[in-house]
Amino acid sequence: MTTTLEKPLRREIDVEGQPYTVVMDAQGLKITRKAHRRGIELKWAELINGDAAGLNGSADEDQG
Repeated sequence: MTTTLEKPLRREIDVEGQPYTVVMDAQGLKITRKAHRRGIELKWAELINGDAAGLNGSADEDQG
């Protein structure tokens, strides 16, 4: 059983020694350097359809 994502989920990660904040909510995913406002935003539909920058194909093509 899974839980519906109703509130934003915020976590900190370390990428090559730099702290980043990852926020996941019902609309998508946002990654920013810690203490900064601008970052990368990806909508769930863009990820699923492969429309996000740097992604090729769709999630369905990977299965099989």
